[in-house]
Amino acid sequence: MELFSALNLYLRRPFWLLISLVFLLLLLLNSRVVLSDPNYLIGLGSYDITGPAADVNMMGYANTDQIASGVHFRLRARAFIVAELKGNRVVFVNLDACMASQLVTIKVIERLKARYGDLYTENNVAISGIHSHAGPGGYLQYVVYIVTSLGFVRQSFDALVDGIEKCIIQAHENLHPGTILVNKGEILDAGANRSPSAYLNNPAEERSKYKYDVDTEMTLVKFVDTEWGPVGSFNWFATHGTSMSRTNSLISGDNKGAAARFMEDWFQQNGIGNSYSDESVVDGIPRRISNIIPDLHENHHELLELAASFQSSSGQPATKILSIAKRVRSALRQTDKPGFVSAFCQSNCGDVSPNVLGTFCIDTGLPCDFNHSTCGGKNELCYGRGPGYPDEFESTRIIGERQFRKAVDLFNTASEKLNGKIDHRHSFVDFSQLEVTLPKQGGGSDIVKTCPAAMGFAFAAGTTDGPGAFDFKQGDNEGNAFWRLVRNFLKTPGKEQVDCQHPKPILLDTGEMKKPYDWAPSILPIQILRIGQLVILSVPGEFTTMAGRRLRDAVKTVLMSSGNSEFNSNIHVVIAGLTNTYSQYVTTFEEYEVQRYEGASTLFGPHTLSAYIQEFKKLATALAIGQSVEPGPQPPDLLDKQISLLTPVVMDATPPGVHFGDCSSDVPQNSTFKRGDTVTVVFWSACPRNDLMTEGTFSLVEILQGKDSWFPAYDDDDFCLRFKWSRPSKLSTRSQATIEWRIPQSASPGVYRIRHFGAAKGLLGSISHFTAVELRDGDKGRYLGNSVSRAVKNINEKISEALIDMDPALQSQIDQAMIALDKTENKVVGDDLLMSNLKRIERTLHESSCNALLLKTIRSRRQFLKISALGVIFCSSVVTGNVSLRYLPVSFNQAVGATTPFFTAVFAYLLTFRREGWLTYVTLIPVVAGCVIASGHEAATCLKQVCAADAVTPVFLLKSRRDILAKPLLGFQPHALKIEET
Repeated sequence: MELFSALNLYLRRPFWLLISLVFLLLLLLNSRVVLSDPNYLIGLGSYDITGPAADVNMMGYANTDQIASGVHFRLRARAFIVAELKGNRVVFVNLDACMASQLVTIKVIERLKARYGDLYTENNVAISGIHSHAGPGGYLQYVVYIVTSLGFVRQSFDALVDGIEKCIIQAHENLHPGTILVNKGEILDAGANRSPSAYLNNPAEERSKYKYDVDTEMTLVKFVDTEWGPVGSFNWFATHGTSMSRTNSLISGDNKGAAARFMEDWFQQNGIGNSYSDESVVDGIPRRISNIIPDLHENHHELLELAASFQSSSGQPATKILSIAKRVRSALRQTDKPGFVSAFCQSNCGDVSPNVLGTFCIDTGLPCDFNHSTCGGKNELCYGRGPGYPDEFESTRIIGERQFRKAVDLFNTASEKLNGKIDHRHSFVDFSQLEVTLPKQGGGSDIVKTCPAAMGFAFAAGTTDGPGAFDFKQGDNEGNAFWRLVRNFLKTPGKEQVDCQHPKPILLDTGEMKKPYDWAPSILPIQILRIGQLVILSVPGEFTTMAGRRLRDAVKTVLMSSGNSEFNSNIHVVIAGLTNTYSQYVTTFEEYEVQRYEGASTLFGPHTLSAYIQEFKKLATALAIGQSVEPGPQPPDLLDKQISLLTPVVMDATPPGVHFGDCSSDVPQNSTFKRGDTVTVVFWSACPRNDLMTEGTFSLVEILQGKDSWFPAYDDDDFCLRFKWSRPSKLSTRSQATIEWRIPQSASPGVYRIRHFGAAKGLLGSISHFTAVELRDGDKGRYLGNSVSRAVKNINEKISEALIDMDPALQSQIDQAMIALDKTENKVVGDDLLMSNLKRIERTLHESSCNALLLKTIRSRRQFLKISALGVIFCSSVVTGNVSLRYLPVSFNQAVGATTPFFTAVFAYLLTFRREGWLTYVTLIPVVAGCVIASGHEAATCLKQVCAADAVTPVFLLKSRRDILAKPLLGFQPHALKIEET
């Protein structure tokens, strides 16, 4: 009755009824994402693709002196899969790499076909690069792109192929019903046109349509899992990956890679539904450590005392899995929930620079020449300045932060839901002699052709992001006689090629150079992916701002005029640059005439853009009306023809008395640091090419919690931590790792330590991992600083209590007890791995004369035969050795040595009153038999040996105090356990 009374009251008061209806409507609108049914399956994945961090030339600037020698932060491949509940699916992979590679794409597709059949093919898989110029090169298949890397680099190639495959597998396994939202917004301070004179050559009427000479729009898609909520976001925005300069030698994802790190860390801290706030970010870098470490110390003096009690440690053998387990993000990742994946993808960035402060001459500080970007006629002196000038790392952070902040805003305010079909079209096109139909201004059409690939003189001038060398300059339509002579030594272009490429003066006729194999591509993939009203144009190059605008407008016009009602004014068309392969730049016809760097690098002549527009319109038409397209000619697979001149790692070494992982230069004792300070530690290391530490880390900062528990705080993935590797000379086997930690403003007060993981190569090719984990006292007055009294104290006070009275035959229980005691870095995983403390105890057991024989299960017939053969050899050698005593002069020590094993067992029984396993006594039969045979059955001779050995053997048994360490494990009483240093 109360319900009807309330309803009757509302009906009598229309005003309150109207307010209630409006409130309900607003509630429904704001809840539409939750209330709507999922229309797609979505899955995201991410994997490490860092590659070799030493000796390999970096891809991007073509600077032979830019050789990788460390890590700024690691590179990743990130993927999303979107599938209809029953139907098509598409895959998009974003790489923290300079560009995609045709060879990499071919091999990834081969692996996917082997695993999934025809579910994932070149038709529905797109692989795109962010265009970072700070990643290892050598992974493309055409000669011109791998000259500076001394040919093909297998490690770079394998890291990419493996990482892409694994991130797609993750995305596939994470497929789950969900929805996708799309949003757009402007960024006005993350890019500037670096070739404004070429842009101004475009028609004034066309330029008047746009407010800026760069694209300022970011398009973001947000993935929402029905069970887990938001699981990731991908966005497309045009700006070059050149915040890091041509002299940088640290592997880095540049501004887009940094933005991705910031966004993923931001989400991990803020969780689902939290909005962005400046309190969660200090200097643009999200805080993570406050979520990892509870109850931090507040007493300053207590911190100082704790810090003073720890000293630098000696290098110690380790395992790769330890490096992986210590990753900060491994600690954060929830095993039962997909990790949040955020990618900042590249678009039409051809003429867009992140160095937004302008271009200046480094000798005078004055602006560079507008038309040629030179200073006094020299291009080498003209450089663009980033917002953090002169610090390139700061410029990288700022440009990354600006993209990150906009992405967070779009992520939080995204409301438009993607609806409609999943579809795709793909075709291979030979751009070397493609006929292109151009409409005439007064009606009708002309047919023109593209050209075989060629690069102009201005290509060698470089850009204001990374100038070239010698006397080349941008805007050169003529060239010079000397460089023509050099060009002709390689290949003289024919008249037809010269006319086709005009007004470009040809420096390298790469499209017609075939020795030792193809220098440049000719067959290129073009592709369209559709997710509802989102259309992604996968282009295999760098389109300039105006070229990208023309391509987007042409495709959008075709889709909207196709008669398909699914395509209307709300369609979103984005360009994914540097996708599936790489063919350098694409400018407009007008920009090509100016012949700045971008025009000189437009390979297929002045009509290249028109050719792309023509072919993409064909794909768009087929997509709109549901028709298939011809696959086109297949590009070559040149893997078997690749040549590599990069020398392998021969071996690694350290100075005498030094171990891998030993600290070469430590922080001052009892030192303190403030936020903003830089902490530098140097370790003796080995070449990073021995192990790429994929999904692991070379460097690690840990924070102390309590008295002896260390937690990972920062690693290779963090912007504030830099791993630098160096060797004194190119042929030296010695090397050092310098780890620099710039303490961020978000760092919590506490005691920290810096660690280094690495892998050394022996002379015979074996790889051994190392890290500095041993507990040393650092007292220079005792054993040159290598005393281990604190480690001994731990054994006396902690380890002994847990191990006394344990059965030594139960090795697994001993292992588990040691692992439970170990709260620091020595904990490892796997049946074949033991902690360093346990290894030390085992070594003592083996050295002791009171060894316990542990029974092992024989797992195979082959293993049994090996053991049997070794047993026969051992018994034969003991017996024949003792028999030889009958015929050879026998020294006293030889007699003692021959009988020591027997009396060891006797004295062990007399001391402990515990019998050994029957196998122990069986193995002594050859010893006793040998002695009897050697004595010729003469009781007197045998008795002499017995008495002599009986007197001397206890001395041998007790000559090392370390042997007492075995007593608890063999059942000695607690009062007998007291460890001292020896």
